[in-house]
Amino acid sequence: MAGLWLEEFEEGMVFNHDLSRTVTEYDNMHFSLMTMNVQPLHIDAEFAAGTEWGKPLVNSLFTLGLMIGMTVGDTTLGTTIGNLGMTDVVFPKPVFHGDTIRARTTVKGVRASKSRPGQGIVTFFHEAINQRGEVVASCERAALMRERPAAATEGEQA
Repeated sequence: MAGLWLEEFEEGMVFNHDLSRTVTEYDNMHFSLMTMNVQPLHIDAEFAAGTEWGKPLVNSLFTLGLMIGMTVGDTTLGTTIGNLGMTDVVFPKPVFHGDTIRARTTVKGVRASKSRPGQGIVTFFHEAINQRGEVVASCERAALMRERPAAATEGEQA
């Protein structure tokens, strides 16, 4: 599914994204080591066994990236110029190997850019939800979006 143009977004829209993904030990280990995060809580099962969790935690930045990535197809695929920022990032529950994650997005705001004609800002609230229905991550994200090109509008009317 292609992303939406700026004018197709409306405040309050909710997307329950179809994609889900089970997080594996490989995902966590590879991401942690690739990003040079040598926190033993993520990469050392023996160390993690001695913590309150009793097992390795999935790297929270992997969870954040997965959550946002799962939303792209329904929201911004091919229609965004770029991310402007993320705020209020929280991880209220841990993610472990074997957890299956899905995502939900709520559009919090839509406005035309004051300085960039034909573009605007959409503010999204993203949530990652595990197989038990628990929110494991959320954030607010602002994206600079394109308006529908005039040629696309003319082509649809033909």
